[in-house]
Amino acid sequence: MKILGQKVKKQIFILYLAYKDDRVAWYAKLFTAGVVAYAFSPIDLIPDFITLLGYIDDIIIVPLGIMLALKMLPKNVIDDCIIKAEDLMKNKKPKNWTVGSLIIILWLLIFA
Repeated sequence: MKILGQKVKKQIFILYLAYKDDRVAWYAKLFTAGVVAYAFSPIDLIPDFITLLGYIDDIIIVPLGIMLALKMLPKNVIDDCIIKAEDLMKNKKPKNWTVGSLIIILWLLIFA
């Protein structure tokens, strides 16, 4: 399970680097940026404390987004980003508080 987690983390870093690449089409950048932002967000759309449903994003949504985003990217961009991602993984995962804030606002609206 730890190896799978490391693989997903590496793929997120690959996507993080790829969405900044000029060789990537705008629609792929947009989708990839959304996947990366959600994965780096400290807040989940479905909180983990909700039994069973809380882990759906970790088990299904994030890997599915990664898979779709990788299919949109050119192979040469992915190859270049793999090398850069290995260096980036040595540091801690960046947090995306913008997406986290949007998710908090969404939950507040639901509770209101």
